[in-house]
Amino acid sequence: MKVLIAVDSFKGSISSSEASKAIALGIRDVYSYAEMITLPLADGGEGTVEALVQATEGQFIEKEVMGPLQEKVQAVYGILGDKKTAVIESAAACGLPLIPLDKRNPSVTTTYGLGELIRDAIEKGCREFVIGLGGSATNDAGIGMLQALGYRFLNECNEEVGLGGRELHKIQKIHMAHAIPELKSCTFHVACDVNNPLYGPSGAAYIFGPQKGATAEMVKELDKGLESFAQEVFNELGIDIHSIEGAGAAGGLGAAFAGFLEARLQSGVELILEMTKMEEIMQGADLVITGEGQLDGQTSMGKAPLGVAQLAQKYHIPVLALAGSITPEAERLNRLGVTSYFSIVNTPMTLEEAMDSNTAFNNIRATTKQLFRLLQALNKG
Repeated sequence: MKVLIAVDSFKGSISSSEASKAIALGIRDVYSYAEMITLPLADGGEGTVEALVQATEGQFIEKEVMGPLQEKVQAVYGILGDKKTAVIESAAACGLPLIPLDKRNPSVTTTYGLGELIRDAIEKGCREFVIGLGGSATNDAGIGMLQALGYRFLNECNEEVGLGGRELHKIQKIHMAHAIPELKSCTFHVACDVNNPLYGPSGAAYIFGPQKGATAEMVKELDKGLESFAQEVFNELGIDIHSIEGAGAAGGLGAAFAGFLEARLQSGVELILEMTKMEEIMQGADLVITGEGQLDGQTSMGKAPLGVAQLAQKYHIPVLALAGSITPEAERLNRLGVTSYFSIVNTPMTLEEAMDSNTAFNNIRATTKQLFRLLQALNKG
């Protein structure tokens, strides 16, 4: 029996790699001779660096960079096994979890640290980049990141503007001559699962600003800043960053990557499956096991387990999905490639107990073991 294990993290509970280990042990409890291939999974958000580094036998890099409030933070990114591809989660340098609730303010938060991580990876020889945009605390249209890469944004007095979303409306000139030259030979693949434009009622400020700490008045000012910046970019560079699908992702980082760095914005799941060569590795598998913390309506809208299931369906490979929680909406997954799904929670317990990492590990192993005992009995029959 050949089994492909490709599970996302059970967020807040257990990592993708630990969940995979628990599944493998559960299989070994029944089929000691089973051939198992493990590919940690992610959707472009949290866990993407870990998944891709492990899948390619790469390395983790730790670097001190400017955090979202211009303080120093320790950020981690990955260099893949090919030693030329860097994978970076923007949240590592400018994510919401880095800021206490009472200090969240997208008028002042900056993406500068993300630019520092990109620059560090370039200095280490990387020319291919995989960037995850999820979870940012910013609304600066990516100018902080671009400033760290050598771009200059000047006000009417020919002085460089400061950091944060409140500086966008001051920009009167854009100088690109000092951008680090290696950028011309870099390729950026950006995991982006929203299609919001840069500004307007469905733009970055109005849709995502409030969850980042923006008041109603602040949202209006931020939106004006995004519109002003987009107009300046169009006037000087002839690039319409506003209308790019996904421009409003991560407070406008989507616009910065697509407009200034010629990045390709694509579905996070598709990007990860492509980078891990999931379809190629899946060939010849008898069974695929996937899963995440909760299987629900969102899963069927394009999250990581669905991507795995749809690939497996293409090759008529059965798929088992495991989760801590399963909502009624998950039934849609049965029509989209998931053969059967199961909750790992095997006894009444509190949410806190269920999300304990040791409990989750043991529950995943025990559930897997019971499923494979059933498969073993059916095979004998």
